[in-house]
Amino acid sequence: MNTEWIAVKFEDFAVLECEGSSDLYKNLSLQIAKDNELLNLCLHAREGQPIPNLLFGAVHYLLLQGRKHPLREFYPSLVTAPRNERNAFPYFKNFCIRYAEEIKFILKNKLVQTNEVQRCAYLYPVFCTIYQQTKRPLALIEIGSSAGLQLLWDHYSYSYNNSKIYGNRASIVQLTSEIREGNIPTNLSVIPPVNFRLGVDIHISDLTNEMEYLWLKALIWPEHKERQEIFETSVKQLRLNPPQLREGDGVTLLPKIVGHIPDDSIICIYHTHVANQMPDSTKHELIKNVQKIGSRRDTFHIYNNMEDRKLHVDSYMKGSLQERTMGETDGHGRWFDWKLSIQID
Repeated sequence: MNTEWIAVKFEDFAVLECEGSSDLYKNLSLQIAKDNELLNLCLHAREGQPIPNLLFGAVHYLLLQGRKHPLREFYPSLVTAPRNERNAFPYFKNFCIRYAEEIKFILKNKLVQTNEVQRCAYLYPVFCTIYQQTKRPLALIEIGSSAGLQLLWDHYSYSYNNSKIYGNRASIVQLTSEIREGNIPTNLSVIPPVNFRLGVDIHISDLTNEMEYLWLKALIWPEHKERQEIFETSVKQLRLNPPQLREGDGVTLLPKIVGHIPDDSIICIYHTHVANQMPDSTKHELIKNVQKIGSRRDTFHIYNNMEDRKLHVDSYMKGSLQERTMGETDGHGRWFDWKLSIQID
């Protein structure tokens, strides 16, 4: 890892992630990519982490804790009338220099962990389709589950393109998403039964701990007030129905976990925006373990960021592999494409 490589990461982040989503982070990313002092600061990040998310999360985390600095005035999450983001960089750099030691500690010790609940908006029709085709209860294993918010997808309500409401209509967590291309199945009214549910992560985020709760909140981009609101309500839902979580390497533990799953279940191994943090050797091990499981048990593998950004829904039925692609998905679940057709023989 060197500063040239990190600079490219910030440039890509500005174009691929921030465009149309965060003007503040887009402007900061493009200028960080040209600033050697901040690029050198980023060298303290642990290997495998998405560095732009980690740095921005670290700064937001310190601001949410109450650090007094003019940079606060550019964050919509902190002030009601934020200043123009085009003028933020000098203040951002000054903040990073002033709190460099604290930022280094965060870069070395914190993880960027998935807490984007709205991704459940595309997981819900995937799981509905699997259940409709197999007529068997689902056994859920989420790799990189963080606090477990996406494990509770069947506890939330959903609407697509401003149409009818699906899922748990009484839920305090109400998710909306747009279908950009294609048409999702018409029958999403039946919530699939789940008879096994486990999340595995190298570090489990305990949302009863104020500082861990604040870290996940800091990873939500400052302009995204709806995401912040969804996060708040989903935390309340989780505290009502906490899922089972296990700390450890989900890839290595997969074979052992499967041994505890009821025989009548359809195994669903899933992970969203996690594989981009895995080295190639870990990705290969994951695929190998899923293949072994699929040779013995009917299994679905739902994932993105292994080889591309699209969501894939691969199935092993009676040991036979079928690879399918659902399509592109927005990183924050605001929209997705539906090109999926699952037919079980």
